[in-house]
Amino acid sequence: MEPVTETFESRKKHVCVKGEGLSIPVCDKASLPGTVTQRTCVYGGARIVLMPITDSIHLVHGPIGCAACTWDIRGSKTSREDIYKKGCSTNLQEKDIIFGGEKKLFETIIELNKLYKPGAVFVYATCVAGIIGDDIKAVCKKAEEITGCRVIPVQSEGFQNHNKTKGHWIGGDALLDYVIGTKEPEETTPFDINIVGEFNVAGDLWGIKPLLEEMGVNIISTLTGDSHVDEIAQAHRAKLNIVQCQKSSNYVAQKMEKKYGIPFIKVNFFGLEQTVASLRDIADFFGDEEMIERTERIIESGLKEVAHKIEEYKKRLTGKTVALYVGGNKAWSLVRPFEELGMDVMMSGTKNGIREDYEMIKEAVRDGTIIVDDANSAELTRLLKEHRPSLLISGAKEKYISLKLGIPFCDFNHDRITAFAGFKGFVSFAKEVDASVSSPVFELTSTSLRGD
Repeated sequence: MEPVTETFESRKKHVCVKGEGLSIPVCDKASLPGTVTQRTCVYGGARIVLMPITDSIHLVHGPIGCAACTWDIRGSKTSREDIYKKGCSTNLQEKDIIFGGEKKLFETIIELNKLYKPGAVFVYATCVAGIIGDDIKAVCKKAEEITGCRVIPVQSEGFQNHNKTKGHWIGGDALLDYVIGTKEPEETTPFDINIVGEFNVAGDLWGIKPLLEEMGVNIISTLTGDSHVDEIAQAHRAKLNIVQCQKSSNYVAQKMEKKYGIPFIKVNFFGLEQTVASLRDIADFFGDEEMIERTERIIESGLKEVAHKIEEYKKRLTGKTVALYVGGNKAWSLVRPFEELGMDVMMSGTKNGIREDYEMIKEAVRDGTIIVDDANSAELTRLLKEHRPSLLISGAKEKYISLKLGIPFCDFNHDRITAFAGFKGFVSFAKEVDASVSSPVFELTSTSLRGD
């Protein structure tokens, strides 16, 4: 069988077509040296899970370069404090690497506590801290005793794994080991839930939370968007966990089910069909007739409001094609929303996918869809040139590849600024997609750039 696109011999099985023999690409492997892939490290994976806790300091124990991976890598909005936006690092130097950085770490924690009085200080171990053997657990314990503030070690040395998914799990373990279950709620209700794996990127949480509250459920905590550490500490008293980002947070939900007996259901608030199904699944779980009736009214009202607002966008978008190159969860969860706009997903891929991600992608896409794992820049360029989708959905690193080829681009990564979740979010989603696809500027781009 001919390869889908020209690439290195060892990369050929990382690109496949659904329905043509190998329907799941080889994945979860160390990147081929020299191919300039776009992966992040274990530390980055832990950081993006914990960073949205708004009342906490996030301290990077390592060289200043690692601090580039700070709050702005995930555009999580806040309705309260913005302490989490302080970029903090111990800035390890050569002398610290020789003599150890524990003293510097301890002094930094003490100073940060004096300056900001945070709800917690999360201390992230980087590769350098791990290599020189700094005992960050001991330092955190001592600093917590002196300050009275939660000081939480996150053993996120980047070299632990080639896949940042390991970092998601480490971030979850930090919450499970040091936060969840350490505080009791003042009161409970029969309908207490946690929203797990919702990080309030661009304000997505604010499109979901009102729907749930109108249903009649009580949200104890969000892990971790727009959250306080004391709220997460009470999460063990929930009756149900709903899991939005299944890539990063199934692990936490499974651990909480085992430790606290809290069942969980998977939800998805991107797209109309998936939002409706998620609301009904939550109401059905509790089995309360009044809640079920309220939920149906919410759904009816939401669909009615959206229908006429997206009609014009749908006319222009129907028949257009889209390529997805995003995070593992979005690579399958966005397929149906695009189909609801009349678009056809012709490619879906992810940078850090594991087998479970590609199983979900395979189920979501139609036969003939290209599925790609950890594409390097050259591969992605060739795929876009060969198949010329009407739109690429990806992150900032792929933006200029797309635009130089004259292919419209829409950012659906952590640093986007428009919320897409829930009924209102779907209208914003349709509007932004249409603005990209229907822009006349792409009729003016040079054919030499596009490779025509």
